[in-house]
Amino acid sequence: MITSSLTHEELLRLPAIVDLSTAARALGVGRTKAYELAKLDTFPCPVLRIGTTYRVRTADLLRLVGIDRHGANQEHSSACTGM
Repeated sequence: MITSSLTHEELLRLPAIVDLSTAARALGVGRTKAYELAKLDTFPCPVLRIGTTYRVRTADLLRLVGIDRHGANQEHSSACTGM
């Protein structure tokens, strides 16, 4: 599992698609390295190129760091309801 520099809660609050800098931060990778990896097509999860920008699906990031968004939501709602 990759260590993230974002907290578990911050990762779960990310929108569906994030920019490459946010994805890099989520993975604990520097911005320059992230762009280098994206250009070489070796970023650790799929990168979408839209014009001159790079975007990453949050679902791919979460899977990479071992977080199941649906399972986390179920655990959170169970904890809130006391189940």
